[in-house]
Amino acid sequence: MTTLIIGGSGFLGAELIRQATAAQQTTAATYATRPGNASQAAWYHLDLRDVARLDAVMTEVSPRLVINASSGGADWAVTAQAPIRLAMTAARQGVRLVHVSSDAVFSGARVHYDESSLPDPITPYGAAKAAAETGVLAVYPEALVARTSLIIGDGGSAHERLVHELAAGTRDGTLFTDDFRCPVHVADLAAALLELASGNSSGIHHVAGPDAVSRHELGVLIARRDGLDASRLPTGLRADSPLSGALDVRLDSRATQRRLSTTLRGAREFCEAPRWAGPSAHE
Repeated sequence: MTTLIIGGSGFLGAELIRQATAAQQTTAATYATRPGNASQAAWYHLDLRDVARLDAVMTEVSPRLVINASSGGADWAVTAQAPIRLAMTAARQGVRLVHVSSDAVFSGARVHYDESSLPDPITPYGAAKAAAETGVLAVYPEALVARTSLIIGDGGSAHERLVHELAAGTRDGTLFTDDFRCPVHVADLAAALLELASGNSSGIHHVAGPDAVSRHELGVLIARRDGLDASRLPTGLRADSPLSGALDVRLDSRATQRRLSTTLRGAREFCEAPRWAGPSAHE
């Protein structure tokens, strides 16, 4: 079986490639700007807005599974429209599809969100992700949409780099104490996505950690894990800032967790544990 990772050069994409190839899956991956470092994967340049190129890559690779881990920010053509075209192609070819979405589809008004909660985005990015979810499942009901939250690793994520730069005083910024999410470790997320893909589940699934932490608390956890001075991390309130976005979005992933042998660890656990060094029993 060939697995195709859309957005393989990204943070999550790279971990999906690592785990898929470790499981002896033939793996191909796409990139928009430059290929990733994984030599085990066959790399294909792909602009998701190019319908002809998308069809060509899907035909050449002939995958049995496609995981869309791409990120186009608030670009409507990439984030909203392109996943729908991908789903149409996957449906036509009878390919298993997992589309990765985000907790940005919610406003935070309800705070706690399970899979039955209806999207009510308040940012352009959230609106694009919500449109993609709706479109993907409309054209391919057998697809699986996995909403997740802040993705953390062992030093490679944007959130971790921010904490290091703030602690070093090389970057201006604030870690909000009133902005809550449910972070997930990239290794857990990738393992869960691959496990879900191996079954026949479809529709919306939440795949996030069980701990709701503020961005500041997450920063403190990362700083302590990495031997940084957490007292140097600047704090503030998102409510007092000009930045748009939800204040408190907590994905309830319990229904998905019951389906999985992979454990979705909380931030307080994976930030206190030794740095992740390879597949383990929790996968």
